[in-house]
Amino acid sequence: MNTTILRKTALGIAGLAFTGGILAGPATHAHATTDTRPVAVTVQADKPAVDKGRLIPHGVQGDQSRIDLDDEQTANVRAIIAATKKSGLDERAAVISIATALQESKLENLGHLGDRNDHDSQGLFQQRPSSGWGTVEQITDPEYATTAFLKGLKQVDGWQDMPLTKAAQTVQVSAYPDHYAQWEQQAADLVAEHWNS
Repeated sequence: MNTTILRKTALGIAGLAFTGGILAGPATHAHATTDTRPVAVTVQADKPAVDKGRLIPHGVQGDQSRIDLDDEQTANVRAIIAATKKSGLDERAAVISIATALQESKLENLGHLGDRNDHDSQGLFQQRPSSGWGTVEQITDPEYATTAFLKGLKQVDGWQDMPLTKAAQTVQVSAYPDHYAQWEQQAADLVAEHWNS
């Protein structure tokens, strides 16, 4: 019996020594190499969130409309946002601009529509060359058209504190001044989605 205990003890000690050697690694590190260069780790930061309270400071007015956008319309949203930033204006100005373009053209850069055309209105904002908005080539350029709209918006005293439909109507002088309000939620959603993209 003592022989069995001694044998188990000897095997246990040998096993511990063997396991310790594996876990501890070789006794000499002469052939071991260690790469001490720093490892680059790429961390993708989330894009900063847009303050949604600034997008619709007065809440929406009335029933809201919404349309699905195709690639061209989405590109026009991005063009409006880029022109807004270039003009030094904030997200609220982009919401007003996009809601206006949604009402005027459904964010389509419309050319002359023949008999269906409202006078000589063209482009995203349905601006009229005869009213001094620019040439046909200019007002059908999304950046130019947006910049022209924003120039008009900047001239409206207190536009930042106005309901969207009043700010848009003051610039556009539409026969349907209350129709801009229905696009405020979708315009705000589009600005929240694309402002920092």
